[in-house]
Amino acid sequence: MGEHTDYSGGLVLPIAIQLGVGISFETDDGFEIDAPGGEGLAAAVWEELGRPAGLRAQVTADLPQGAGLGSSGAFAVAVALAVCDAAGVDPAPLELARACQRAEQRAFGVPSGILDQAASLLGRAGHALLLDCGSLEHRWVPVPDSAAIVVLDSGERHSLASSAYGDRRRELEAGDPRRVRHVETENERVRETVAALERGDVGALGPIFAASHASLRDDYEVSTPTLDALVNAALDAGAFAARMTGGGFGGSVVALAEPARAQDVRAVGAQGWVVTPADGAIRRRTGSTPDRA
Repeated sequence: MGEHTDYSGGLVLPIAIQLGVGISFETDDGFEIDAPGGEGLAAAVWEELGRPAGLRAQVTADLPQGAGLGSSGAFAVAVALAVCDAAGVDPAPLELARACQRAEQRAFGVPSGILDQAASLLGRAGHALLLDCGSLEHRWVPVPDSAAIVVLDSGERHSLASSAYGDRRRELEAGDPRRVRHVETENERVRETVAALERGDVGALGPIFAASHASLRDDYEVSTPTLDALVNAALDAGAFAARMTGGGFGGSVVALAEPARAQDVRAVGAQGWVVTPADGAIRRRTGSTPDRA
């Protein structure tokens, strides 16, 4: 919960998931990465970190691009961890998240927030991350096993650089009443979601998710007819909560279902995954297993 609230210093409640991006590297005098389409972002991360070390890197990933699941944030974090490993430095997680956020802004020219990078670095298995994006105060909230989390890919690909993402931020900062209303009510929905999770009342999340999706559709205008239809399909297949997730203009829907109904819900998307709240970025300095975010 908490879409389009991070760049206004609001509240977010993301989870890290078991899908991710991995990077294997060797130290080198220069900086070279085998990541078609991602070279610009990788170079921007290296620049933001002050070029502390060179490397040659290979990328593996099972996190889909453009699906609203924070793939660019995860990629930036994985690059940053590899560069830090090569340089032998270990910055604080939120310091690294800020550097990755600045790198994405530089690479894509989009005034994006810190949600994805923070989730990638601070994710904890079995928990959601409650983050105040203004103060950066944060804590973890347990996610009950009674709610299976299903991600449904709509098949619509979005690009933050070519979407109206920047327009929405400018409209929000200009005080557009609908944009402001979305952020104010979404912040309250984050609080309501935290309260429901902490008392183990996952059934209360259905109306909260419905209100979030309606606000993203009507007040913030970042949903699409395909996403709207996919939300309805997920509910028809047995989900008790569903809404679009990510920046919008395409991407994915997140749904909650009883574990026994999860596979039925998963089947309604162009592609779908039953995901679990997972630990965030992992640094491995030995062996052949890559750093992963």
